[in-house]
Amino acid sequence: MTNFDPQLIAELSALRDADLLRELRRVDSLAGTRAAIGGRELLNFSSNDYLGLAQHPALKEAAVKAVEKFGSGSGASRLVCGSLAVHHELEEALAAFKGTEAALTFSTGYAAAQGAIVALLGKGDVLIVDKLIHACIVDAAKLCGAKLRVFRHNDMSDLEAKLKWAGKQSAVSGLRPARTLVVTESVFSMDGDLAPLRNIVELKERHGAWLMVDEAHGTGLFGKRRRGLVEEFGLTGRVEIQMATLGKAVGAAGGAICGSRKLVDLLVNRARSFVFSTAPVPAAAAAARAGLAIIQSQEGETRRQRLWLLVEELKRVLISAGFPPSAVRAPIVPVPVGAEARAVQFSVALREAGVFVPAIRYPTVARGAARLRFTVSAEHTAEDIATLGDALGAIANRQS
Repeated sequence: MTNFDPQLIAELSALRDADLLRELRRVDSLAGTRAAIGGRELLNFSSNDYLGLAQHPALKEAAVKAVEKFGSGSGASRLVCGSLAVHHELEEALAAFKGTEAALTFSTGYAAAQGAIVALLGKGDVLIVDKLIHACIVDAAKLCGAKLRVFRHNDMSDLEAKLKWAGKQSAVSGLRPARTLVVTESVFSMDGDLAPLRNIVELKERHGAWLMVDEAHGTGLFGKRRRGLVEEFGLTGRVEIQMATLGKAVGAAGGAICGSRKLVDLLVNRARSFVFSTAPVPAAAAAARAGLAIIQSQEGETRRQRLWLLVEELKRVLISAGFPPSAVRAPIVPVPVGAEARAVQFSVALREAGVFVPAIRYPTVARGAARLRFTVSAEHTAEDIATLGDALGAIANRQS
């Protein structure tokens, strides 16, 4: 008998002692903004289903039809026999929606980011990322072998310093010029703030770098046609790589890279998370296409407008209850708490009051920067916001 389990037990105990142990909570059903968890129906303020499309009849119908036509699984990778018509139709719709020449879908947003970065960068190249970038980008940096430089969050002076340093690097093995790729989120997932994309684009162009923008939390919410923050700032033709996820505002599952036809052609050949993965299930692809259609319709705009009204109401209620949120322009509304144990206590108290809001702790955020992360859906109501406010007010009274 080895010491396998005893070592794991020690690690788990250390996590528990630091209030960092995470456990899966079984969700028995989802109905709009309600989730059945632990035998109770809870009001859910933790989902990224911003426009409320995951339960939309049109997406469900599209998924069912895809299963009837193609089956429950794709059966193979895209380069074998898994490149189904529903995948091609979704990619055509994504490219048209994002205003790019082409798009390529992946099983997850994580796989999309990892596949693109590892395909494009190697030893001798430079990857420059915002300090608060998503973990998938950090992991891609470790895999690709490029030199990683991190600039302070939304700090353009620091970004320019990193770009100047990158410009002094030599060519990769003499075969091609060294590449510099800047990566940022458009809407930061844990803070709800926005990247200064215009400034970033100006800097990357000045220094001959490429830019990849993760629009996971911007797609469907920003821009006249709801394409994302890149569109809102009028930068569509100046961003080399747009990344999107299909499991948030789009209401389905999966990820995508949108850009030039040559970019997509290269990823089909070089993105290992694409080449060596079974193709996304047909139901998810069909649902995502239906979600995109709704986002581009008047219903999509109506849902977006309702969402922003609810976000403002939530911020007002949080302030009134004594939980002032960070300054945000997104349906992600974080309330800084500080200590991990305190965040867990607040989360448990809310759950006891019938509201589900998980504590966000290290390693998702920095140590000592734990928070409650409230997310709003267009399916929430003013009554839901009031219920949350009452629960928070009661908790605040008990704490005082």
